[in-house]
Amino acid sequence: MTSELEFSKHSFLADLGLSMHVQGVQDGGANTAHGKDIQTVSPHNNKPIATIRLANEADYEHCISLCMEAQVEWRNKPMPVRGDVVREIGNELRRHKDALGRLIALENGKILVEGLGEVQEFIDMCDFACGLSRSIGGKVIPSERAEHMIIETWNPLGVVGVISAFNFPHAVLGWNLALAFICGNTVIWKGSETTGLITIATANIVQKVLKQFGVHPG
Repeated sequence: MTSELEFSKHSFLADLGLSMHVQGVQDGGANTAHGKDIQTVSPHNNKPIATIRLANEADYEHCISLCMEAQVEWRNKPMPVRGDVVREIGNELRRHKDALGRLIALENGKILVEGLGEVQEFIDMCDFACGLSRSIGGKVIPSERAEHMIIETWNPLGVVGVISAFNFPHAVLGWNLALAFICGNTVIWKGSETTGLITIATANIVQKVLKQFGVHPG
């Protein structure tokens, strides 16, 4: 099986922290999956690129537990601070835009310009969310009680789940994660099995930034 993999033919894959055999769990720690092995296949030639070990139910529960634990810490950070983290995620995506675009084209089958465009959508959402992190406010509402006023404030939902399909394997996370993060939520992402390398490469970039800022890996 290993000799048939075409991983070595694409040098940009290693730049994204990928290898010929990757774990389908990114939890900021051991990143060890315990499910079955699958091969991700390029639709261009129907040849396998790499082997991915999928998560099982116990891995899922472990990740949910980490998300819940991290959310307590994350929601207490000021929104502009959360925005700075999201801004840097966008910057890190810019640094890897070419490699990510090529990976999307390879594993998803889009032409390169569409792959690059998908990465740009994620970058644009990070910029947008960063701006919102300094402008989202509540209302001050008149009260029927004397010498009182009503202050409206927004609270995070908690753990947000994102399930993405093969046709937009990268951008869908960006649309949801950037906004969820600035609002104090944590995110668990289940990408398509047919585009697992894109899921893992994107998660690697996000985790790199979280580690850089000393954020709880969950």
